Amino acid sequence: MSNSTRSRVLDLYKRLQYLGREYPGGPEKFRQKCYNAFKRQSGETDPEKVQKAIQLGEYVIKEIEALYSLRKYRAMKKRYYDDK
Repeated sequence: MSNSTRSRVLDLYKRLQYLGREYPGGPEKFRQKCYNAFKRQSGETDPEKVQKAIQLGEYVIKEIEALYSLRKYRAMKKRYYDDK
């Protein structure tokens, strides 16, 4: 794995760990799942498969960010609008 690919993977892992702090299932559960996913792919040497895995990780990051923004929107709506 080249240095640029390695740095992208490490950055992806760090961003996922950072986003996992507020995950609804709990941060420890998220960290363990993230660790296991990266551990399974650690032996991969095919550049195309590594790029696909990186793209999947970036997609997961976008999905988690969408989940958090939806949660914030629902909390804000709940504060300002009373559904009676």
